[in-house]
Amino acid sequence: MDILLNAKTLDSALQLIGVLVIFVFVLVITWLTTKWMANFQRGRTTNRNLNVIESTRVGTNKTINLVKAGKKYFVVSAGKDEVHLIGELSEEDLTDFSFQNPDYGTPKESFSNMLSKFRNVIPERQDKDEQD
Repeated sequence: MDILLNAKTLDSALQLIGVLVIFVFVLVITWLTTKWMANFQRGRTTNRNLNVIESTRVGTNKTINLVKAGKKYFVVSAGKDEVHLIGELSEEDLTDFSFQNPDYGTPKESFSNMLSKFRNVIPERQDKDEQD
């Protein structure tokens, strides 16, 4: 009887280990697929002839975008199901050329610096409890 109990325990332990190995395998495959898809999408979205320079939201599902196509600039409105050309701009019509800077779109300071500034602004919970 004792041998039968040990065999069931060993069988249960092997089943648990097998399930854990399969679970880890699925997690690794999911992670690799996600990384591959991110690189694939990055390669598709980085092009040299068409760039969204600036975008502003004007409604729930509506935006106005400044798009550079080749050497021309277009103002385009985009909604949930439609896209309309508002007009064309020349380079002389633009006032801010920071998008031509190679550092455009990169954060000016690191997240850890921003977080430390935020922590300095928010009072500590202990200080608040001591005041009560």
